[in-house]
Parts: sequence; C-alpha cells; structure tokens
Amino acid sequence: MSSTRAPFRASYALAAIAVAVSIGTAACSSSATTSAQAANSATSASLTPASGAAATTPHASPSSSSAPAATSAKSAPSSAGAATTAVPPPAAFGNPDGHAPVPAAAQAVDTSHPTTVVGDGSAASCTSAAVVAAVAKGGVITFSCGSAPVVITMSATAKVVNTSQRVVLDGGGRVTLSGGGQRRILYMNTCDQAQTWTTSHCQNQSTPQLTLQNITFADGNSTGQQAYGGGGGAVFANGGRLAIVDARFINNRCDSTGPDLGGAAVRALEQWQNLPVYVVGSTFGGSPGQGGVCSNGGALSSIGVSWDVINCVMSYNKAIGTGANPAAPGTPGGGSGGAIYTDGDDYTVTIAGSRIDHNTAAEGGGALFYVSNNRTGTLTIRDSTLTANINDKFSTDGYPGVFFLGAGKPAVSGSTLE
Repeated sequence: MSSTRAPFRASYALAAIAVAVSIGTAACSSSATTSAQAANSATSASLTPASGAAATTPHASPSSSSAPAATSAKSAPSSAGAATTAVPPPAAFGNPDGHAPVPAAAQAVDTSHPTTVVGDGSAASCTSAAVVAAVAKGGVITFSCGSAPVVITMSATAKVVNTSQRVVLDGGGRVTLSGGGQRRILYMNTCDQAQTWTTSHCQNQSTPQLTLQNITFADGNSTGQQAYGGGGGAVFANGGRLAIVDARFINNRCDSTGPDLGGAAVRALEQWQNLPVYVVGSTFGGSPGQGGVCSNGGALSSIGVSWDVINCVMSYNKAIGTGANPAAPGTPGGGSGGAIYTDGDDYTVTIAGSRIDHNTAAEGGGALFYVSNNRTGTLTIRDSTLTANINDKFSTDGYPGVFFLGAGKPAVSGSTLE
C-alpha cells in the first residue's frame, strides 16, 4: 500500500465486512488436466543433486528434420554445491482435482523446435553457466541431461535480456533449478538498464514474454535484494509478460520483514496492459516444510498486477513479517497473505480449480491478502478449496483465510472456505 494514503491497519478489523456468503461445498469442478501434468505424474521418484536429467518436452511433438538446429549450451561442470532441499517424488504438478478451463493464452508453449538445448545428454553438461547463457540468449530453452532427474544448483542468477521477444524455460518435468539457499534463481526487469532498455515506457511493454513450464524452482533466496521493492526468492519479473505452467516451487525465501515486500516464490510487477499473470497446474509448497517463507506472500506477491491462478496447489507457505501494511509504529511491517499477497488499484485476482490450505500469516489473510486502494479491483474464487489457513490477527468476516478490500464483495462460487 502506498505510504501516501491514510493508514489502514487500525481499521482492518472494522473494514473486514461481515457478510452472509453462500459458498458451495463442491470443490474443483471438472475440466481437463494438461498433458504436462500427465507426463509429470510418470516422472522418476527421486532427484539427484547437482546435475543430470533427460529433458523430454511433454507438450511438444518431436522435432522434424526441417526444424532449425538448436544451440547446445555446454560448459564445464559447476562448482556450486548440490541443492539443499531433498526434492520429493513429483506427482502431477498442481491440483489433480482441479478442472477449471485453461485459456489458450495460458497453455504451455510448443518447445519442439528449441533455440537452445542445455546439455549434451550427460548430467555433467547441465550446469549453472549453461542455464545463465541460455536465458541471456533468449528463445525456447530445453534440457538434455541424461536419463535421471537433475538438480542444477545455480552459482549465479539467470537474467533475461530485454531484447529477447520470448524466453521459454522448459524442464521437461525433470529439471530442478536450485538457488542453493543463497540466491535468486531467475530475474527479468524491463526497467533495469543493465538488462538493456528497449522502450521509453519500460513499465508497460509487451516483451519479453517469459514462460516457465514443466520445471521446479527450489531453495531460491532473495534476502537483502531490495531493489525494485525486493521479494521474488525464486523468480522476480518486472514488466513484459509472465506465465507459469506445470511448475513447482519449493523452500524459497525472501526478506522476513517489510510492509509491501513479498513473494517467496514469485514477485511480479508492471505486467503489460495489466494483462494477468497466468499460473496454471502448479504447486507452491505442497508438503510440510516445503513452503515458501517471506515477509508477505509465501508463494506469490505483486503490486498492481492481475493474476489468474488455475488448478494449482498452494500449501504450507508462510508470511512472517510483523506490523502489517502500513507498518504499525515500532514494527518493520509485513506478515500478510500466507500464500498470496496483492496490493494496488484496479486489478483482478481469480482463483479457479485450486486448493489453498495450511498457509499461515502472522498478521492477516492466512490464504490470501487483497487490497484495491481505490476499491475498484475484484476477487473471484470458484471451484476451489481454501481450508486450514491461519491468520493470527485479521481476516474478512465470512471469508476464512481471506482479507479483502475492493469492489463490493469477493465473488465466490462452487468453493469451500473454512
């Protein structure tokens, strides 16, 4: 929330409007799961530390002989250590009981003709340096790292160069990129001159378009990196477009305090023409001890960004700041939105076919914190289950685990909130 408006914290409890809500008990009505989810359910049961995985692309047909040749991104094995998280066997990413329809714009990208293939078929060839080089080059990136799942521990943050029209990172359901508990994993910022300015309106431009699919991000940590508001322990995306499809985020971190800082897994800002960030068939946390932890938003966080969260699981994430936003006197602020923290003016959040449970917030909104400062924004929850989310201080009456200040009331249908 902007520091220029009147403080809200003292009025949170009063502003949590008491309403009688008709909430259906059916959670997650029907639709089709993506082919990537089916492929991921067959993925091998364990991930080996620090390098090695085959990268088949579940969404794509095999490359034809007429396809343009891909660059093979090779480098010496990284000296970075193995991932600090023991990544569990990946079931299908996302909510297997979620069947909300997925818009065409939110489908996985065809990666049958990659620009760059990271690795030459061996585990040792899949290194941090190869990933960093591929992301900087842009285009469609796939992996060829051997027959076993792989954890690539990043020794540097991969950064998108803003001259790229599109960057697609497809792990084939077997690749984990790990920050090793030491660094942010992936960074895109159209307003960062170091990544090249490409327009005079960096805060509202259509490219780069970043898509993350069939991949796991683990142990990212952006603590201390507070430029552009900080947050985004695994992924920071300011400007352009962001989409996340059939991905998993485990044990990511960002700063533990700050009134508007958030997004242990993902921090998004300034999306082109306020088009939504699509998050589809993805898991954030999923098991005890695997969730993200940040001042606000243990999974997702944004300012002025719309979200469509479709057929996802968000569980065991934590917002641990204290003092809310604006920060109460004598506190550093934060602690809202155990899974999702959003703030801004005219923006929308839609939760569909998703399960959000066992998240905690030291202040408000154990599952979700939503504030539209000018009261024009809307929140929609349909065919979803929000249960066992704990907020220590405040929520909106009638909507367990949710704090909402926006236009009217949240639109809830076919969902369970308890």
